[in-house]
Amino acid sequence: MIIGVLNQKGGVGKTTIAVNLASCFSHAGRSVLLVDADPQGSALSWSSVRAAEPAFAVVGMAKPTLHRELPALAKNYDVVLIDGAPRVNELARAAILASDLVLIPVQPSPYDIWAASDTVKLIREARIYKEDLQARFAINRKITNTAIGRDFSVALDQFPDTPVLDVPLIQRVVYAESAARGLSVLEAAPQSEAAKELKRLAALIFPNPERQAA
Repeated sequence: MIIGVLNQKGGVGKTTIAVNLASCFSHAGRSVLLVDADPQGSALSWSSVRAAEPAFAVVGMAKPTLHRELPALAKNYDVVLIDGAPRVNELARAAILASDLVLIPVQPSPYDIWAASDTVKLIREARIYKEDLQARFAINRKITNTAIGRDFSVALDQFPDTPVLDVPLIQRVVYAESAARGLSVLEAAPQSEAAKELKRLAALIFPNPERQAA
């Protein structure tokens, strides 16, 4: 399964979600590849500051031919996650066409709602060539007990072909703290609420991922 983590708007937490989902799937016994398709190379930078190799492979492929080159590599893994580039349409289109599922991180902000339409438009265009392409919104950095946090999912109903996953990721400092150390949340704080949320989100994206490594 190839999962593209994409949004035309920057700063929505694409790399954070891609890295931590890769960690979730890897901890569940899946063979995982994380593809850094963003010229900024944030996922590669995360990998480079680690004291030890991550439990999953990380490669850079920020190229418009990604959709043609990735399938041959992806067949060696159970799950492939693409950390996509914002605002670079040719790279975004390639990542979308390479994906089976596009995960669109959005923060509870009017700006993210407005920007979401650009990403959804690219996905709809890609479905002309890839009819089975799926897409889901993932709410990131939700602030609990706020009106916008409660109403945000309703605002996304204007995109009926892109459902909202019902496990939001709450804004927590552990995400930044773990990233600064080159760790995933599951490594830095395996019993934390953030780790529990990530595992639930992973289970929604890839059903029944929990299995023991051989």
